Amino acid sequence: MSEELLINVTPQETRVAYVENGVLQEVHIERAQRRGLVGNVYKGKVNRVLPGMQAAFLDVGLARTAFLHVSDILNQHHPRNGEQASAEGGERIPETIMELLREGQEIIVQVVKDPMGSKGARLTTQISIPSRYLVYIPGADHIGVSQKIDEESERPRLKNIISKYRDEFDPGGYIIRTVAEGASEEDIYNDMCFLQKMWRSIQEKSAGAKSGSLIHEDMPLVMRTMRDMSGIELEKVRIDSRATFERVKKFAGKFMPELEGKIEYYPGERPIFDIYGVEDEIRKSLERKVQLKSGGYLVIDQTEAMTTIDVNTGAFVGHRTLEETIFKTNLEATQAIVRQLRLRNLGGIIIIDFIDMADEQHRRQVLRALENCLARDRAKTQISEVSSLGLVEMTRKRTRESLEHVLCETCPTCNGRGSIMTVETVCYEIFREIMREDRQFDAQKFLVLASRSVIDLLLDEESTSVAELEDFIGKPIQFQVESEYTQEQFDIVLM
Repeated sequence: MSEELLINVTPQETRVAYVENGVLQEVHIERAQRRGLVGNVYKGKVNRVLPGMQAAFLDVGLARTAFLHVSDILNQHHPRNGEQASAEGGERIPETIMELLREGQEIIVQVVKDPMGSKGARLTTQISIPSRYLVYIPGADHIGVSQKIDEESERPRLKNIISKYRDEFDPGGYIIRTVAEGASEEDIYNDMCFLQKMWRSIQEKSAGAKSGSLIHEDMPLVMRTMRDMSGIELEKVRIDSRATFERVKKFAGKFMPELEGKIEYYPGERPIFDIYGVEDEIRKSLERKVQLKSGGYLVIDQTEAMTTIDVNTGAFVGHRTLEETIFKTNLEATQAIVRQLRLRNLGGIIIIDFIDMADEQHRRQVLRALENCLARDRAKTQISEVSSLGLVEMTRKRTRESLEHVLCETCPTCNGRGSIMTVETVCYEIFREIMREDRQFDAQKFLVLASRSVIDLLLDEESTSVAELEDFIGKPIQFQVESEYTQEQFDIVLM
């Protein structure tokens, strides 16, 4: 399988596209004015503690207060003097957030989810620092190994290396990343040294930092992507910025030498994203409807609570039975759905409405196909069985905003509803408002300000209704077109 990274850099934004066999699978965008916050470490100050929610809101210097749930601080709690240990002989586990935090308290926190919509950033007190082969977790005690390392002899070998050297450093836990498979003892040890320097630097900065200040900032998008995708067998990394190319080349030479020879500078006049059709795919990913090759299609609706995906046969009529047509459409849809989840960076609760299948074997095969496709997704997912209604409930870990939220904003005309009132509906609302104001105020006449389409309907098809209303209230009604008004906007001026 051919896998490539395309990196487009401008002063305003950086875009990274991950392409498999010439097909765009993922796109990540970071803008200079609005960088992602995940991985950043702050010195926060507790503003409010909410016992009913078992959570607290912290000021970390961002536009909105950030959210810290009790489940994200329990694992760092140590018993105070006089507290009892748990029955297993370990530390006492606090029952409420009031035992852990108080208003005005300053604590070190890390962002695990970017602010999304009206919600502030999600925080944790369990700091984690990633590197090439490892993730260091200060205060923890365990050694974890990526589930994707399934070689029986490799897992204990890597654990033994960590155990051999961990006493040289500050206490903490480690997670061994997938890319560490086959790494030498020296490489693992150097990574541990790097992480310790990073952690000590964070501790030194936090000691003298004021509350609400940034202590440690995660890598920029390009370096972060290289670090996180290092386990993937990339064929090429193409970059259209000479300065960024030099930085990435230097970074790869130090941390991932096997990639250094695959990094290329793209000097062409034609934009790098245009060569692979990335720009067209990004535009398509903002549409509700996704066409399938067979003639079927998906309808994807993203809301604040969840994302729904509806599968339809469309123009696909099949060649045999209806059940076979439905089965083939659902099978094809699984690949398209997973690609869209990755491409659009959709997360949270996702409901997939497959076309109803009567055959239990078909339902199992579709679910298995979905699971197989999700295996290539680097985001953590959980999936349920197909319900009797043909619905599949799943979750996908969400840490950053979706592509739509990065590139789009709420429609000023419909305010995010996705539809607007018809011209006829607006006209009838104007009639009702004139009657309300006539009862309330002593006006000589009324002036209606509205959009061109509304005024045209009032003076044409609804002219009889206007005349009848004038007779009923005994006052004249005048009309004026306001070109800046949307179809739903109108004003009634008393004269």
